[in-house]
Amino acid sequence: MQKIVIVLATIVLLFTSCQSEKKEKPDIKIGTKKKETSSFDVGKRIFNGKGKCYTCHKIDKKSIGPGVVEIMKIYKEQNADLIAFLKQEAEPIVDPETYAVMKTNFAIIKTFTQEELKALEVYVTDASNGKTE
Repeated sequence: MQKIVIVLATIVLLFTSCQSEKKEKPDIKIGTKKKETSSFDVGKRIFNGKGKCYTCHKIDKKSIGPGVVEIMKIYKEQNADLIAFLKQEAEPIVDPETYAVMKTNFAIIKTFTQEELKALEVYVTDASNGKTE
């Protein structure tokens, strides 16, 4: 009986001492290279997420506000600056009658960085030209 206890104690001692000597190997995952996020993708995420633009603007039709296609057509025709409008540095040129509704969202838009505003502009420009991904 005493021999069994000594053998078991030796085995436990060996396992615990070997455990401390094991070196942790880093996890290597093949095929998981981090992709760079495009401006289009960032803008789409803002439009459909924190910007809440989607609640009033649909891509190709009027909803509460004008559709993205209509907005970008007018901005292109008039060579206007969408970012200046979003920063409240330019007057509304598309459907000014609904501007009062849009004004309530400027509190959200004011929190956007210049890069986020540019990404949003890239998204609505590309989406108005039919790009979806």
